[in-house]
Amino acid sequence: MSAVVVFAVFLLICTILKFLNVTSPPRPPRLVCSDSKFLEVILKHCPHLKETYVPVRLWGSSGHLQTIVHATVGRTYCPNVQPRRIAVRQEDGATVTWDVYEPTGPSQFEEDYTIAVCPGIANSSESTYVRSLVALACSQGYRCIVLNHLGVLPHLKITSPRVFRYGQTDEMHLMLTKYLESNPETKFLLVGFSMGGNIITKYLGETTRCRPKNIVGAIAICQGYDALRGLQSLLGWHNLARIYLFSMTENMRSVIIKHKGILLTEEVKRKHNIDERRVLTAATLPELDEVYTRRIFGFRSVEELYRTDSSANYMHNIHVPIVFINAKDDPLVHPDLLSIPESFVSTHKNSLYIETEHGGHLGYYDDGYLIPRAVTWLDRTVLSLVTALASNQ
Repeated sequence: MSAVVVFAVFLLICTILKFLNVTSPPRPPRLVCSDSKFLEVILKHCPHLKETYVPVRLWGSSGHLQTIVHATVGRTYCPNVQPRRIAVRQEDGATVTWDVYEPTGPSQFEEDYTIAVCPGIANSSESTYVRSLVALACSQGYRCIVLNHLGVLPHLKITSPRVFRYGQTDEMHLMLTKYLESNPETKFLLVGFSMGGNIITKYLGETTRCRPKNIVGAIAICQGYDALRGLQSLLGWHNLARIYLFSMTENMRSVIIKHKGILLTEEVKRKHNIDERRVLTAATLPELDEVYTRRIFGFRSVEELYRTDSSANYMHNIHVPIVFINAKDDPLVHPDLLSIPESFVSTHKNSLYIETEHGGHLGYYDDGYLIPRAVTWLDRTVLSLVTALASNQ
């Protein structure tokens, strides 16, 4: 065997080992909290946060594989819990839907608690990671309501010329207020995944609307906090970020194409100065937001759109107990952005930042050498945190 072949094999092995990140040992989550009493309540109900999070041995130390498995396989624990779908028209004609899941098991609380879930980008109540959390929560006596982002449900046509937006909180507000009309005594615990984490954080920090007083806590998972900085980092090739940006762009474009007959009519294109060809050929999410999103929503620039939609610009107004969860190896969220939640919890009571060494973007598969545990570390942690926040009254 020639030296060139040996070197090539060696290089391939090194590349595989680096991709699998096998040299990174499991560690306990890093907990940042300036409120000792709040942390005490959290750890009482979530003692596993003091223990080592052990990802799947063979591939779980790779943030890329955690993210890819989440995006392609989803969750294996998905018991069938039948929802009741609600549809309400907004003033602009958009039809907002959410699914209501009733408890399937007994509750440990006398009060009525409802978990309000906001999924990630281009996701809905039909996404497997949402269904797995909902099934687990319902089995523990919680009712769940899940927002379906505009334009995402496969068999539901939109009724106005717009779809969801990264930081649009109107639909979340409508779901909560309408649900309270028939359930005025319930207490809300908000849970947001990725883009949904950004939405609920921004919502809790907005000062321009009157929120329900029934919100008693929130959990934001794997959000990026600052859209402008986040997308700038995704435009580079660090940690293969550009590949993930391509996938996000295609997901967003597919939603637009699916509803092209309503979103890209001649009237809409003329009114908002939209070039359909540029929408269909935009190479990145910032390009797509320039030629479509910011025009539909009336922003003067993409920068203005991203500033308006970023939760980092609203967090200082949050006074509800809140927990942030991020993984250091999340390929969609640059490590520099993780200083945002850490700075917030360092100066605000009733808040906690949980940072794991591994987990990727919404993966958090754990245990086993090849096949992970059916109920992920993330699902177990979120339900424990929900119970802790409900007990912190």
